[in-house]
Amino acid sequence: MGIGGCIILIAIGAIITFATNWHAKGVNMDLLGLILMAVGVIGMAAYVSIFKRRRIPPTADGDVPPVVEERYYAEDRYHPGGRY
Repeated sequence: MGIGGCIILIAIGAIITFATNWHAKGVNMDLLGLILMAVGVIGMAAYVSIFKRRRIPPTADGDVPPVVEERYYAEDRYHPGGRY
């Protein structure tokens, strides 16, 4: 669930809790709205924490460090020190 879905859950939960006067047999609508808002907040916290971990920190001059690609040689299995 993305940030948009979390915001929608929070908004729908707030509308059900604070802006409506609906009554359903066997369902507490205020509690349902609070649960939707809580799920939206928990989802947003999880999304932000995962998104924060994915970001690569910039270097001192503001550039993103380059990707270094290492080559794999078949001989490396037999000679761990590299190519001979």
